[in-house]
Amino acid sequence: MSSAVAAFLLAFPALFSIVNPAGGAFIFNEVTSDLTRAERIRLAGKVAFFSLLVMLASLWGGAYIMNFFGISLGALRIAGGAVVALRAWDLLSAPERQEARKQEQAGSSGRAIEDIAFFPLTLPFTTGPGTISVAVALGANRPTSGDRLLAFFIGMTGAALAIALCIWVAYRSADRVAALIGASARRTIARLTAFLLLCIGTQIMINGLVDVVATMFQAQPVPG
Repeated sequence: MSSAVAAFLLAFPALFSIVNPAGGAFIFNEVTSDLTRAERIRLAGKVAFFSLLVMLASLWGGAYIMNFFGISLGALRIAGGAVVALRAWDLLSAPERQEARKQEQAGSSGRAIEDIAFFPLTLPFTTGPGTISVAVALGANRPTSGDRLLAFFIGMTGAALAIALCIWVAYRSADRVAALIGASARRTIARLTAFLLLCIGTQIMINGLVDVVATMFQAQPVPG
């Protein structure tokens, strides 16, 4: 049991800091402002469920999947960071286009929920390349023995479930929190969050480039 608790305490802070459900809730509120409360709650549940699947797949199969397709962690960070940065820039610099898009979706909100639940709300906004990288790194450190492996599995899975619960609570309550703080403060926080997301995407790309450059230098033969 102590090993499971230790695994949980290792994974939960690491995943929570990179997922940041509270910050993501403001973007969720902006993107879904044209939906009814019932639709928001349903969408929050879908995003939480998809985020759980992404975290579990990354924890337990991420390294194997990347190796199978020949994808390096650096390539994942560069591509994923670019997607995060571009989507954040779209939110930050083109609010008019975002509002027009919301109005276009208003007549077919049921289809819009299915369209945006996984992309972009789950991937890359909620559990993007940063979360995947952290989860892959956590899963790669799994023990090899049976009892310790089971405890590690329980602790890591519990952490992913707890993060998914935090996402669900934060996202389903996003509109009420936004209503309490007011429209002006909500827009300011949403823009600030989008800017921070842009910085996160840029940092993820930088980390990927550093990984690629380091790998290239390591691959060069040492002159005799």
